[in-house]
Order: sequence, then structure tokens, then C-alpha cells
Amino acid sequence: MNPISKLPIPLLEWYRDNARTLPWRTLPTPYRVWVSEIMLQQTRVTAVLSYFDRFMAAFPTPAALAAAPEDQLLKLWEGLGYYSRARNLQKAARQVITDFGGQFPDTYLELRSLAGIGEYTAAAIASIAYGEALPAVDGNLLRVTARITGDDGDITTPAMKKKVTALLTEIIPIKAPGAFNQAMMDLGALICLPNGAPLCDSCPAASFCLAHQKGLETVLPVRSPKKARRIEERNVFFFFYQGKVALRRRPQKGLLAGLWEPPCEHSADARTQLEAWGISLGQPSFAGVSRHIFTHVEWHMEAYVLEVSSSHLPPEWIWADRDAVRHQYAIPAAYAGFSDILEQYLAH
Repeated sequence: MNPISKLPIPLLEWYRDNARTLPWRTLPTPYRVWVSEIMLQQTRVTAVLSYFDRFMAAFPTPAALAAAPEDQLLKLWEGLGYYSRARNLQKAARQVITDFGGQFPDTYLELRSLAGIGEYTAAAIASIAYGEALPAVDGNLLRVTARITGDDGDITTPAMKKKVTALLTEIIPIKAPGAFNQAMMDLGALICLPNGAPLCDSCPAASFCLAHQKGLETVLPVRSPKKARRIEERNVFFFFYQGKVALRRRPQKGLLAGLWEPPCEHSADARTQLEAWGISLGQPSFAGVSRHIFTHVEWHMEAYVLEVSSSHLPPEWIWADRDAVRHQYAIPAAYAGFSDILEQYLAH
């Protein structure tokens, strides 16, 4: 007998007593579950909580989200990262209006037709909101299952995901699939930890977990090493004029698409870059360094400040005051390390 077959009852009993209290669980409408699952992709629960509440207040329905101006949407998402998620949310909301008459689709297959909804997200919504008996297999479920079954397969491979999905499909409780998936999520987040030793003494699966029995808790799961990130050296320029800062919009495709940023280019002589932009007033002052890590690239940045005496800017750049920076223009968290510069120079 595969030890995973022993999991459902002790897991659900553990979940009954230890479930995290989360706003999308308190009121698990399909729309709220969907938004929460998209926000939680590659993001910690603690980081999502305040974003979720603000998002729901601004866009309480798919129709409200579908009709929102993109700048408002991106500003609400500011700092959460992976901005394509926000754009796909709006695309999917518009699909709900046009393809489903404003009613959120209620089956796994229909959910998969929405922009940005993959196998995991569709299974999570279908199980939690509609009671479909489908495992929502993410990193937590892969890790927990690999440890309980003692499987040394690489959890980053499609073959391992397919294997785990098949195993969990056999044991997921038909009457409580949503609770099972959320219990597995919580077990992975709170007990069967991804980095370092899991808290086996508190685990409902400890008595039959093969990794625990064999002392392989820190060996399993097996995960292929990630590729090294590419390093990019960049100069960031903060131009100020009468208490306002110059911003430009990034291209509509690619990294941080459509967001606003202080002008930023690959490292070169700062003076040469200013001349290329047609800005030749004054000498920029070095203002510090910062770095930001994306999934596949790492920015190493040097900041320069220049207070200019003319409001002339290159085409499509804009001047933004303190209020606009705070409430209107979505600026990536990549520049958060320079927030003190904005605080110093923007007019109060």
C-alpha cells in the first residue's frame, strides 16, 4: 500500500485544528478564490493579504475588474511583482463578461479557457469553490507527496507532476476536495517546509512518511538546480524639476511591461547617456547603489540625481509629483532601494 493513501483523514483532522485564517477562505466565492490564487503565485501569503483586501475593495466583481483602467490596475498591483498576472486577470475578467455572460465558469475545463489560468489554478478554484475532486498540484503538494512516498524523482519535471497528480487523484476526498487541497497547502507552508528541516514532530503524516522513517527529510524532494541568473549593470537617473520627478513608461512587452520608471539604461558613462537623451544641463550626482533579483536576471544599479532648470523632456516622458508617484503611476519594486531619493526631492 502506498503510504499516501493513509493521508486524507489525519490531514483533514490536522487542518480542522490548524488551518490558517485567510480572507479568501472566510468567503470563498469563485472570484475571490481566483484572485487569491493568482496573487499567491510565487508570492508569500503575508505579502498578499493587504493587496487582496485593496484589490477586492477596488474591483469587487469580474465586471468591475474588466472595466478598470490599466494604470489603476497596475498601481494596485505595484510591488507584488510578475505584472503579467494582473493583466491576465483583467483579460480573463473580460472573457467572463463576453464568453460566460458575466457568470464565473464553474468547471475545470471552462476555467482553463481563461487567460492566465493553468492546471493548478483551475483545479484550485474548481475544488475550493465548486467541489470538483481534483488535486491542485503546486510546489507544496509535490514536496509533501515526494517526502511521504519517499520518491526521489525530480519534482521540477512534468513526469513527476503527472505522477503526483495521479496519486492524489486516487485519494482526494470526494466530499472535501477543497479542504484537502488547502490542507496540503498549509501542511507544506507550515510543517513540511521547503528550505531546511521540516517540523516532523507536528506533522499528521509523520507515522507513515517514508522520508521521515528513513531520515531523508532534508534530502527529499529532489529538485534540479536552477540556472544562474544573468547580471545586468544599469544606471538609474532621477531628474527633478520644481519638486517633480521624470518618469517614462517601459515597453508594452517584456520585463515590467507598461510600468513607469525613472530613466534607466545599461551602464555607460552617465554624461554620455544624458547627451543621448538631449539633457545637458548640469552634472549628475552619484546617489547610491541597489540591486533587484528577478527570476532569470539580476539588476545591479547605480543611481544618479540631477536637478534641472528646464521642464523639457524627451518624448513620452512625464513629470510626476509626490501624489502622482504615490497614487497614479505604478513603479516597479525594483527601484524601491532608491525610495529615499524620491522622499528627499519630491515636494511635500
